[in-house]
Amino acid sequence: MASHRRLADLRASEIGDAVGPGSILLLPLGAIEQHGPHLPYSTDLIVAEAAGEAAVGRVGDEHDVWLLPSLAYTKSNEHAWNAGTFWMSASTMMSVLDDLGRCAARTGARSLVLLNGHGGNTALLNMACRELRLAHGLKTFLMHPFAPPAAGGSSAPSELGMGVHAGHEETSVLLHLRPDLVDMSLAERHVPEELASNRYVKFGGAVSFGWMSDDFDPSGVIGDPTAANAPEGARLFEQSVEMLGVALGEVARFPIR
Repeated sequence: MASHRRLADLRASEIGDAVGPGSILLLPLGAIEQHGPHLPYSTDLIVAEAAGEAAVGRVGDEHDVWLLPSLAYTKSNEHAWNAGTFWMSASTMMSVLDDLGRCAARTGARSLVLLNGHGGNTALLNMACRELRLAHGLKTFLMHPFAPPAAGGSSAPSELGMGVHAGHEETSVLLHLRPDLVDMSLAERHVPEELASNRYVKFGGAVSFGWMSDDFDPSGVIGDPTAANAPEGARLFEQSVEMLGVALGEVARFPIR
């Protein structure tokens, strides 16, 4: 991606001319959390950053999109049982987002896009979008490179619609982006099959529930990564970048004042 689309690479003498009311600021949000024995802690951060860079590289000039430095630590307390997980409380994260929103508004840009790579952030970020709109007058949007199954995303057939963490698609995308960080010899299927026959109370069902990632297996995996592969990861990633590019165009034309 052209460096001129990274806001942090601008000089103070440039920002007034470069960023204005028609600009869109894009903030990738990742996580540093366990992803089973086969994927790195940085999985969500890698995906969010790569998708953000690719999308801004593709449509940034057309829609005046500026990439902000990523927020690596987010709300990952469903993985708090694991010693390598670093996470913020919900209240801390809301405060951080409010601080960042205040700074975003000072640039003169009117639109802030939260590009979320961690499904556990989704509910909180939906709330943050409205709070930032109210507090700072920003037009706020929440996008996911890959929506979790509980939010309408896809899941491999072997996952029974419940591939929510370190499963087939996530592993495939990492095999495409950073194969050096993936150890497929440690990939194992762990799907909560006992929930599959439930009509409402299951991952992706109409009734949600509080959960920790080790509730169903000590590995922390909820999905089936065993058939993951890089070509599918490349296809999924390209599909995601295309979607983000179209969505950023719609953000640029969004009609609210």
